[in-house]
Amino acid sequence: MTPLGHQKLNSNKEEFIESIDGLFLKLELAYHYQFYKVFGTDDRLNEGKKLWAMSLKSFSAETILKAIESVIGSQSYLPTLTDLVKACSEINSHDGFPSVEEAYIEARKSFSPRAEYPWSHPIVYFAGKKIGWNFLDERDSKELFFSFKKIFNKFKVKALNGTEFKIELLADSKSPSTPMNRKLFETLRKKHNV
Repeated sequence: MTPLGHQKLNSNKEEFIESIDGLFLKLELAYHYQFYKVFGTDDRLNEGKKLWAMSLKSFSAETILKAIESVIGSQSYLPTLTDLVKACSEINSHDGFPSVEEAYIEARKSFSPRAEYPWSHPIVYFAGKKIGWNFLDERDSKELFFSFKKIFNKFKVKALNGTEFKIELLADSKSPSTPMNRKLFETLRKKHNV
């Protein structure tokens, strides 16, 4: 029996691995001679995939594939890892949303009242709310980040498809307070010898 969420985490991992394999296949087909000069042996190819995967792990599989298509369409020479990281970052910055990492950090740094916090985008608030503010306040782990990432990306897709996210502000909690009951206060002081 697997813990809740592991099935989805594995599917995201498989999707990411497929995107790295697809990335290298596209590089091989687009830059055949240059590709074999750099990644000519199985060992070099495997080490290259590991390095690129580690450097690109903060981007979604979809972003990676869009970035490689963009780079292939604009560069005559085999791109470097830095070229691809820049292309991924540019793709993420064009959609008007913070990156998953920025959103996660923002959610962890936020404070109560959360509805009044100056969010960079409402989906950051809703992703944090869905995860649970206590978890975000008390823990920092890969599992928590990946859970946040999954939820954030779902909300992002919904927002891109037209769903509007509005943060409802709580009614003013500074309502006039009731005056202190002096009689009760004096009775309690006498009772507890204070």
